[in-house]
Amino acid sequence: MFDSVLIANRGEIACRVIATARAMGMRTVAVHSDADAGARHVAMADRAVRIGPPPPAESYLRGDAIIEAALATGCGAIHPGYGFLSENPDFVEAVEAAGLTFVGPSAEAIRAMGLKDAAKAAMEAAGVPVVPGYHGESQDDAHLSGAAEAIGYPVLIKAVAGGGGKGMRRVDRPEDFAAALASARAEAEGAFANPAVLIEKFVAKPRHIEVQVFGDGARAVHLFERDCSLQRRHQKVIEEAPAPGMTEEMRHAMGEAAVRAAEAIGYRGAGTVEFIVDASDGLRPDRFYFMEMNTRLQVEHPVTEAVTGVDLVEWQFRVAAGEALPARQEDLALSGHAFEARLYAEDVGKGFLPATGRLAHLAFPAAARADTGVRAGDAITPHYDPMIAKLIVHGPTRDVALGKLRRALDETQVAGTVTNLAFLGALARHAGFAAGDVDTGLIDRDRAALVAAPEPAPETVAEAALAAAGLLEARAPETGFTLWAPLRRRVALGRGEAEIEVRIRAEGPDAHVVELDGREVRAARRDGRWRLDGRPAAGAHMGDGVVTVFADHGQSFAIVDPLERGAAAHGADVIEAPMPGLLREVLVAPGDRVAEGQRLAVLEAMKMEHALTAWRDGVVAEVLAAPGGQVEAGAALIRLEEAGDG
Repeated sequence: MFDSVLIANRGEIACRVIATARAMGMRTVAVHSDADAGARHVAMADRAVRIGPPPPAESYLRGDAIIEAALATGCGAIHPGYGFLSENPDFVEAVEAAGLTFVGPSAEAIRAMGLKDAAKAAMEAAGVPVVPGYHGESQDDAHLSGAAEAIGYPVLIKAVAGGGGKGMRRVDRPEDFAAALASARAEAEGAFANPAVLIEKFVAKPRHIEVQVFGDGARAVHLFERDCSLQRRHQKVIEEAPAPGMTEEMRHAMGEAAVRAAEAIGYRGAGTVEFIVDASDGLRPDRFYFMEMNTRLQVEHPVTEAVTGVDLVEWQFRVAAGEALPARQEDLALSGHAFEARLYAEDVGKGFLPATGRLAHLAFPAAARADTGVRAGDAITPHYDPMIAKLIVHGPTRDVALGKLRRALDETQVAGTVTNLAFLGALARHAGFAAGDVDTGLIDRDRAALVAAPEPAPETVAEAALAAAGLLEARAPETGFTLWAPLRRRVALGRGEAEIEVRIRAEGPDAHVVELDGREVRAARRDGRWRLDGRPAAGAHMGDGVVTVFADHGQSFAIVDPLERGAAAHGADVIEAPMPGLLREVLVAPGDRVAEGQRLAVLEAMKMEHALTAWRDGVVAEVLAAPGGQVEAGAALIRLEEAGDG
């Protein structure tokens, strides 16, 4: 076994590989760009080496710098993770030329599966079923159009070097073929510098089912299937193992086909054979077709680990070190059901646009496995994939596992950036998904319902207001009584373009009544925990003028600064108390000339001093309140008049 290994990656997969390597007794070396100097994978490793500035082309894609770092730190092997250089055959050859071991397949195997058309031809020769289509070399427009006619519409035009849905177009009618072909070629050229395409039959009710394979260069085994049909824009969202509705007959047929595919190219290490399945008549062993092979560890590998009990990264290291396959096919068995949900920093309401921001708060439930490369305080930058974490759950049955997934999503807490957490929660509760009736078009069909932002419940708004007022802290300030009446305060919250005004009446240090929209919500603290109308508080985080309540997968509200709001009221002559408190000082007297922005008085509230300033030039006409006294929100304090008045 290797003494030291360098992980040529970042984020959650680098952390995942480091965890297994350390458990196996290896010393670990991380590489990082300038943007990742303080990243979690850097902190986890025994040593870290800077390899360049933030852009991947200048850091994580610099094979020469990575190899140099491995040699300089005495590593015997390089683990590529996934993405970046993991499927680059030139990098594999450079690693081996430097006398190092690449933890993955050979360059020849990667090349054999690198182009979709060549891979499909190889699979046909190996007896693996492929989608009816044209995978030949001719790229003549008329030839491709004729192939589409022969296959029968609808068809898919796909870039031969494609991935992630780029260079892919569905065509339903012959008259649309030419425009779709031109569009697909242009996109393929821009994404892969290769405009070549292939033509395939479009499958009516497609399911994306893939088989995990593992080889030692001579033999291969399969570790059963994963269903990855829940996709948006051809990107996976939630994966599960095993596939719902799978029969033993079809599982055996798919597994055998995947093993034939791996053994046909002398595959070594972890790989995934992806199939498109026509589920229009249920799952049948004559309705699955080879799509592509990913010659690396997959993002969704944890669900296979959960249902087989196998650490796939450990197997990768063992086979790369020269060991034979750690298990025979008959030694492997399925146990229970597992789901993985991908948590991203993205704005679902704006078409799933990647988002950035600092993770002010991040917490995962203990009952779920959370593979993550970030911590609270880390920044999601525009340089890399915005994945925050993968949440993985396992249960004895699909229903139990799905219940665990829903709960895990409910209990995940994120503040500081927008995420797809609510979208994942809605998907986990989708009736069709719950019934196992899934296909790759499910999200697009029901997108409006899945992306709809839930309206916050009154209890959620009340909790946000209490948090903004500082009343949910262990020792909250000013929660007692005034001399003759319960303390009242007003809190303004912003949500989108709307402003929500909330009034809070303290009835004691552990009891408040929150008034909003004609309704009262009673908050009470018992045994150190707050309850709102009898329901436990969800928990909240405040930072940068925003309060996030961890209900309904996270509801965020802007805290409207009453001082700023008051200053915006240019037409008013009276300066009012923006909140209840102690009028600590009055800094002007009647007749004083004041300038815009000048401090006029100081109000003490919530153990903080708030300066009240003039929003225009003028003359103090009246001082309406004496310093040292308590004032209510809205109380008139100072009246200004124009400088030229009487």
